Amino acid sequence: MTAKAIPIALVVLCLAFPSASDDSPCDQVVEKVRNGTAAGTSDFRPLVELREALILTLGFGLFAVTGFVAYIFNLVRKYVFHDQNDLDTAFDAGGQVSVGLTATTIVSQWTWAATLLQSCTVASKFGISGPFWYAAGASVQIIVFAILSVELKMKAPGAKTYLQVIKARFGAKAHIVYCVFALLTNVLVTTMLMLGGIASMTSLVNGLTTEMAAICLAAVIGTYTLIGGLGATFYVSYFNTALIFGVLISILWKVYSDDGSTQQNPLGDVGTVYDLLSCSSGPAGNSEQSYLTFFSTGGLMFGVINIIGNFGAVFCDQSYWQSTVAARPLEGVWGFISGGLTWFAIPFSMATTVGLAYVALSTVNGEALLTIEEVDKGLVAPVVVHRLMGHTGQVIVLLMILMAVMSTGSAEIIAVTSIIVYDILKDYVCMFRKNLSDSACTLCGKRRARIFRQADKCQCGPVSSCKQCKEEAAKADQLTQEYWLYSCPTHGAYRNYLNLLLSRKNWYIVVVTAATVPLVLMADAAGLNLGWLYLFMGVLIGAAVIPIGMALFWVRTTAAGMISGATLGSAMGLVCWLAVAATLPGGLMGGNFIKNTGDQLSMIVGNLVSILSGGAVCATVSLVGSFRVPNMELEEEWEKTRSLDNPLKPWGPTYQSAYKMESANKLNDRPTFAEVRRYCRKPRITALAAGTGISLVLVILWPAGMLAVGVMNGGQFQHWVNVSQSWAYIAAAFLILVPLIQEIVSVRRQYVINKSVACNDEDQDMEQADGNPEGISYIEKTNQNPQPVTIGSVVDTDGPYQESDGQNSKNIAPEPGDVHHLEDVL
Repeated sequence: MTAKAIPIALVVLCLAFPSASDDSPCDQVVEKVRNGTAAGTSDFRPLVELREALILTLGFGLFAVTGFVAYIFNLVRKYVFHDQNDLDTAFDAGGQVSVGLTATTIVSQWTWAATLLQSCTVASKFGISGPFWYAAGASVQIIVFAILSVELKMKAPGAKTYLQVIKARFGAKAHIVYCVFALLTNVLVTTMLMLGGIASMTSLVNGLTTEMAAICLAAVIGTYTLIGGLGATFYVSYFNTALIFGVLISILWKVYSDDGSTQQNPLGDVGTVYDLLSCSSGPAGNSEQSYLTFFSTGGLMFGVINIIGNFGAVFCDQSYWQSTVAARPLEGVWGFISGGLTWFAIPFSMATTVGLAYVALSTVNGEALLTIEEVDKGLVAPVVVHRLMGHTGQVIVLLMILMAVMSTGSAEIIAVTSIIVYDILKDYVCMFRKNLSDSACTLCGKRRARIFRQADKCQCGPVSSCKQCKEEAAKADQLTQEYWLYSCPTHGAYRNYLNLLLSRKNWYIVVVTAATVPLVLMADAAGLNLGWLYLFMGVLIGAAVIPIGMALFWVRTTAAGMISGATLGSAMGLVCWLAVAATLPGGLMGGNFIKNTGDQLSMIVGNLVSILSGGAVCATVSLVGSFRVPNMELEEEWEKTRSLDNPLKPWGPTYQSAYKMESANKLNDRPTFAEVRRYCRKPRITALAAGTGISLVLVILWPAGMLAVGVMNGGQFQHWVNVSQSWAYIAAAFLILVPLIQEIVSVRRQYVINKSVACNDEDQDMEQADGNPEGISYIEKTNQNPQPVTIGSVVDTDGPYQESDGQNSKNIAPEPGDVHHLEDVL
């Protein structure tokens, strides 16, 4: 520290007492740095050969990492946790994901190409405030989302998508509207990450065209997603996150700790970077036109836009709700909180290092290294790392971008696929049963609770205790055909229905992945860039944010309020956005559309109007519509969302066994809402306290404290850099060590349990063998004269299911609805 303080002190003295030379102190600083390097800084060109990029992309990214890590995951889940290969597991990963893996996955999903590229862009435009507002403005949504996470687990434990909750509460019309918003969110996010990835790859790889880059990224994302569904992405996300942090730390070291040991690096220590930043002329909106101040009108406006737009990107994006579904309530809360805090380190440290290094290198060069258009495309990071590390730097940036696009892209593909399966196919295209009431059993169509006549009540037993299903499942594991046709009279038809959906899941993944190629090529042809889309996102989807939150929090929210809030709010946001852009010089015509609509003033007006009007309209319409609804009727509102369930794996018994809930009053074999709420009280308080407290610190208290600093001096800038570096090191240690330790402990614990269960089963088998030497199966023992039962085209020779109404027994043949023609529909 002393060695670094001496040159800084000398620079300060030189600035305070200028020499008699005609050169200004800044000229001397720039000339000294320039003379200490072997080459200029304006020689940016692609150094990675096409064959290297293909090997890196297809070899390392696709086969070595994805295949190996996903294969390990599949082995662990199959042979240790004994997960079933069914539809729900493909989208919820078993529902027992740990805090560490949840946090790692959130960081991986939230680390877009924009995180690495756009954060450096705003740092190069606004100075030190840019990285902070990017990081803080996109962390609070993840942390606040922890509150929604526990609300979903409490009020809709059986839901697989947040859109199912909207349909259960508000009906088909509201459901369709929010399906559109959800898919729009996925389209915008996918387009952004693909545009950023393509811009970086084509600038780094010699001979790579836009079309080739789009196809290459789509192939990596699609194959990665196909291998293991949502579950495998948790393991691969861990590897990707560790790799991203490793590259980030190497860049931090190169800029601030290399001490100029190589002639290629004109920076290398904090003092040099500070001197060059002090000699740079910042934007007019900054105090003293300095890059070293938080007094930045442009940075503040970007922060507001960033906060609003990212609320839409998180709340409307199904991929984050899937992480909620995959974890327990408390683990999900801490996963989102720790994920938000550790993710903060990536844009904060990356942009504070690379974005400010770009300004310093431009000062050395005497002019900007990139044009404004190239900066908006996200090329700040590639040009800086190229200048500091040459060919090696371009390779690691390419790898970093590839990992970010692969993780986020796969999450978006799975999110779209889950919406297609759960919210389009199952609800509108090929329903298992038509006109099924909320309280009716999916399997038999009869009501499950509050029935006066016992004969009208569902008597279907759980699949977990159905021995015929267990025997058939064991046989199915030994077959190599696409799916096993179950013949259980109670559960068989629905299991066949879900298996058909599961067997088609991969086709939907392929189709959705392939659709990203023409989508991104059209966006590129239209002149859209990463920065424009990033700011526009909140204008289009921000209106749905507050209504989605109200759907889980406010019992008086109505369908009319949900629909009008999202549609009118979005329309008002778009109108105001275009109106402001039209008042700028050039208007919306003559090639000025992208420029003026992308102006910060247009974007901030559109974002604010969209999110605020959406919430206001929803609240007003809902209050008017539910003002006269009695409280007795409102109390039943959450039973609609609690009815969301998979009859083969109901959430009630899972909650009772996993969380030790033993309600005296059970509805449909489920814990009462009061007991679930008591269990979720601790995670709910944790989410509310941490989410509110951390958000206030990041968005209000910390920025307010920084305003007292003014323009930073050398010591203050040193402390700022130390904070950004320390945050990165702590986050890297947490995300690398905690998930690994938790997963090892979890696997070992499950292995011990399996071993104990196996020993008990062996003892029981020996006892049964003594009393049943012939080895007659359960089916043979209980069905001496089985009668065939026809289910569609399946003949069950084990006899019909017997339902008793207390007086008479009768044979019940299940009514699979449209399942006979499901394969034709799909």
